[in-house]
Amino acid sequence: MNNEIYIHIDKISKSYGNVLALDSVSLDIGKNELFGFIGPDGAGKTSLFRILTTLILPNSGSATIAGYDVVKDYKILRHNLGYMPGKFSLYQDLSVEENLKFFASVFGSNIKENYYLIESIYSHLEPFKKRRAAQLSGGMKQKLALCCALIHKPDLLVLDEPTTGVDAVSRYEFWIMLKKLRDNGITIIVSTPYMDEASLCDRVALIQNGKIMTVDSPQGIVDSFNYKLYAAKSNYKSDLITLLENDTRIRSAFAFGETIHITLMDEAISIEVIESDLKNILPDLTIFRTNPNIEDCFLQIGSGDGK
Repeated sequence: MNNEIYIHIDKISKSYGNVLALDSVSLDIGKNELFGFIGPDGAGKTSLFRILTTLILPNSGSATIAGYDVVKDYKILRHNLGYMPGKFSLYQDLSVEENLKFFASVFGSNIKENYYLIESIYSHLEPFKKRRAAQLSGGMKQKLALCCALIHKPDLLVLDEPTTGVDAVSRYEFWIMLKKLRDNGITIIVSTPYMDEASLCDRVALIQNGKIMTVDSPQGIVDSFNYKLYAAKSNYKSDLITLLENDTRIRSAFAFGETIHITLMDEAISIEVIESDLKNILPDLTIFRTNPNIEDCFLQIGSGDGK
């Protein structure tokens, strides 16, 4: 991480009626950092991004970007931001080329001036430049939205769940693009509900119910996991999780794909004894040691078992 603080968020809170979306959020993000906000729907990610992009006002607290206040200096900041909202918001009846020209003109720029920034992305779109945006696939819409957010050469790129609903190949390609943009000197903040994308960021903040639970590098968060982790597997998954949740020797049991990830109340307890006992009910049961990932850490911290 660059030691130069680029975004400073100080005790930001935001409510919608009786719903508290952000609860005294404080955070610093470095210049040229690829920073991720990881959390489920309703965690507060979009509200925070809309405040940082000067679209809504906080109820309390403050935030600065490159020293500019997001409320007082919104006119300056809007020229230095590229924002890609979670919902595709380009003009559906305009072609790929027309959308790009329009967004460049809004910022007093043109496609030729900053084409080098989007060249590797736009090359995928160019064969379809006369096609209307409404007729593009999810992955192509994503690439077009990113091009439109970049065409005025922003210092900060803000991406709200950019890969939601996009196929796995397009997701992978998108993150390669983000790393290249970061390497070109653009600071990037991105939100995602996909825990596996956390490992692709320089640092991440785990956010839930409007609160930042922890901030660290992806590896730092994984290293903070406090318990030995096991995976239990049976063809009778629903019966297995019920057994595990009712077993007083089990601290936690969460479904992960085909397995149930579990931790023990006391690590002196023999996992072999637990496996043997449960096999009396589910003979095909297997339990084996596994390594934690970001999602395990999120569930641990969110349950109050974290650091």
